[in-house]
Amino acid sequence: MATFPFELVSPEKLAFSGEVEAVVVPGLEGEFTVLKDHAPLMAVLKPGVLEIDQSATQKKKLFVRGGFAQVSPSGLTILAEQAIALEELNAAQIEADLRSAEEDIAAAATDEARRIATEQRDHLQELRTALQI
Repeated sequence: MATFPFELVSPEKLAFSGEVEAVVVPGLEGEFTVLKDHAPLMAVLKPGVLEIDQSATQKKKLFVRGGFAQVSPSGLTILAEQAIALEELNAAQIEADLRSAEEDIAAAATDEARRIATEQRDHLQELRTALQI
């Protein structure tokens, strides 16, 4: 299968850069697959699992939390708010963090503290949903 250049960038790091055969992207309006010579496109991402097919035998999955995807004649670039390899995630830790976030919301003394705790809880719920925990 033909390959094309793909880069996945998050604020922390360049999460992936290389030639790929296909990328399944969690778009806000639905999941879509990018192959070589895909039509130019800009899309908003929703939290979900990004699947990268480097070859028939080499596949990688990452959780992405929002961002943008741009398909151009030069390839696919994704700017993600956050990108985490699925193998780095721990279901028990996510559940413990969720309980802690709920406690932080209940104990919040200010609106700002409540907003931050709620945002953290929502992020963890998105992650749990994407991993189907």
